[in-house]
Amino acid sequence: MTIPFALVGIVGVGAMGRGIAQIVAQAGSVVRLFDNRPGAAAEANDAVAAQWGRLQDKGKVDAAQVAAWKACLTVADELAALSDCDLVIEAIVERLDAKQALFSQLEALLPDSSVLATNTSSLSVTAIAAGLRLPSRLAGLHFFNPVPLMRVAEVIAGLRTDPAVCDRLAEFVDATGHRAVRAQDTPGFIVNHAGRGYGTEALRVLGEGVADPVTIDRILRDQAGFRLGPFELLDLTGLDVSHPAMESIYRQYQEEPRFRPSVITARRLAAGQLGRKSGEGFYRYPDGAQQIPDEPPAPQVAEIPPVWVSPRAARRSELLQLLKDLGARTETGQSPSLNALTLVAPLGFDITTVAVVERLDPARTIGIDLLVDDASTRRRVLATTPATRADIRAAAHALFARDGKPVSVIRDSGGFVTQRVLATIVNIASDICQQRICSPSDLETAVTLGLGYPSGPLALGDRLGPTNILEVLFNLQTVYGDPRYRPSPWLRRRGALGLSLLQEED
Repeated sequence: MTIPFALVGIVGVGAMGRGIAQIVAQAGSVVRLFDNRPGAAAEANDAVAAQWGRLQDKGKVDAAQVAAWKACLTVADELAALSDCDLVIEAIVERLDAKQALFSQLEALLPDSSVLATNTSSLSVTAIAAGLRLPSRLAGLHFFNPVPLMRVAEVIAGLRTDPAVCDRLAEFVDATGHRAVRAQDTPGFIVNHAGRGYGTEALRVLGEGVADPVTIDRILRDQAGFRLGPFELLDLTGLDVSHPAMESIYRQYQEEPRFRPSVITARRLAAGQLGRKSGEGFYRYPDGAQQIPDEPPAPQVAEIPPVWVSPRAARRSELLQLLKDLGARTETGQSPSLNALTLVAPLGFDITTVAVVERLDPARTIGIDLLVDDASTRRRVLATTPATRADIRAAAHALFARDGKPVSVIRDSGGFVTQRVLATIVNIASDICQQRICSPSDLETAVTLGLGYPSGPLALGDRLGPTNILEVLFNLQTVYGDPRYRPSPWLRRRGALGLSLLQEED
C-alpha cells in the first residue's frame, strides 16, 4: 500500500511521539522529529533506532530492513525545518493553549495543502482548530500507547474538518498496519468514552461495600472474560492518569451521571496510592511484584439442605440442570419447605427485594448470577441478603463449589457485579451509536483493539440478549432511582424489535 504522506513531521518526542515515528518510518514515510527541549529529538531518534536494533537481535527483521528504516528517520533542529512536510502530527503536552499556539505557528510555516493532526486523547479537536485560518485541514489522529503494539488509531473530525482530510488520514493509518476508526469530535472520542463503564461502575460496587477489589477483579476476569480486573487496570494505568481522565470526561459531558467519578480514586490519588508506579494502589507491589491474597477455600458442610428454585429465576431450566449435576436435592413445590435453601436468580434486582416481593424467608434466601450462562464462566457468584443465615451461606457456597469451580459470595446490592458492569458497558456503547459518534463496526474494532475487551460491547449485548440487558438496567433504576442506568434509545429500540445492536441505521 502506498502511504499518502511522503514527509511527516512529528512535534513532541515523548513515548507517544517516538511510537508514532517508529510505525510511520516503518511504513516508508520520511519522518522529521522536533521537540522544544534541546537534544530531545536526537535522543528520540536514538531510542527508536535502538528499538529496531532489538527487533533485529530477536531475528524479527534483518539488517537491511533496519538500515532502510533508519534512513527514513531524521532530526529537525527547529520548527521551521518542518515547513515542507505533507503532514505534521502534534504529540505535545495535553494543554489546549499549548496545542493552539503550536498549530498557529505551524499554519504560518506550512503550505495550505499540508495536513495538521493532533494526537490529543481528551481535548476537543474543534477547540484546538478554532483559531486557525484553515481549521478544515486539522483533524484528530489519536494513537494509543505503546503505539507499535496498540494497532488502532482514532481519526477524529472536528466540526470544521474537511472530510477529505479524514479520508487521507484513515488511509495513512491503514498504511502503517494499524486499523483506522472514524469518530466525531466528542469527549473521549470512542475508546476513552466506551471505556468509562468498566472502571466507574466497578468503583461504585466497591463504594457500596459489595465486595473488595480482589474479589471484584476475580469476578470480572472469570465470569466476563476480561484479561485484567478493573482495579488491576487502574493500578497499571496509574490513578494520576485515570482519575483526571474520569473527571475530564464527566465535566465535558456536562456532569452526565453515567460518567460520575469516584471519591475512592480521588482519595487514593491524594494519598499517593497511584498503583504499580508508586508501589501501592488497590494492590501492593513489593519489589514490583503484584501481591494477591489467596482465595479462601470453600467451606466444609456436613449436610446440604434441599434446594428450592424460584419460578422467576433467570435461566431456570439451566439452573435446575446444574443443581442436578452437582448432586443437590431439589424441591418442586410451589413454595419452599421450612428447611430449604431458597435460590433466586434476578436480573438487576437485589436479593432482598426479590425475597420480599416473592414472600420468601430472607434468612434462607441466596441469589446466583446467571446473566452469563454457567458453562461459559470460570466462576460462580452468589449474593446474600442482610438477613441470610451463616449456615445457609456456607451450604450454598459448598454446593456450588462441588465441581471445583471457584465461588465468590458477595453482599447484597442492586444487580450483581457482572450484571452491573456489563450492562453499563453495553448501554454506554449503545449511546455512542445513538449519538452517531461512530459506526457500530468502528466501535467494536476500537474497543477490542484499544481496550482489549473479550468482545466488542455491542456483540456482547447481542450475546447476552438486549432484552436481558434492558431488564438489568430498568431494575437497577428501580433499586437506585439513579439516571445513570437510564437505557439508551438505541438499546431500547433494538430490544423492543428483536434487532441486533450491531445493525447499522440509514
